[in-house]
Amino acid sequence: MGWGSVGDFYFDIRGGESFLKTLLIEIYAGYALASLDITNLYSNIPVLETKSILKNTLEYHQTDPKTQKELIMWYDVITRQNYYIHNRDIISQHDGLAMGVPSSGLIAEFFLQHTENAHGTPSTQAQNH
Repeated sequence: MGWGSVGDFYFDIRGGESFLKTLLIEIYAGYALASLDITNLYSNIPVLETKSILKNTLEYHQTDPKTQKELIMWYDVITRQNYYIHNRDIISQHDGLAMGVPSSGLIAEFFLQHTENAHGTPSTQAQNH
């Protein structure tokens, strides 16, 4: 990390610990702060599996059938619009979610939350219930 400015505001962060002190977050002994990133997140989200999870979630929460149908239609339209431009060529992405589309972040988060809740550690499962 380092220093920089955004508009009229200047910041100086000299590492994770300095950043946490700035936010007034205490680090407890024996704990560590970790940040994980998923490489190529959007292109690795399974579109059909996520659609199935969405259907099951809507049914579980007893969502009105008409609303369920509309949401699944919305999902289908969005996930079929997997186009992007590279070197002036329009390319159709065959797997995963489209990059640069606001809905891709929402769908990816939905899939990741489901996966974490279904397959997380006992401590994360206890926190989510």
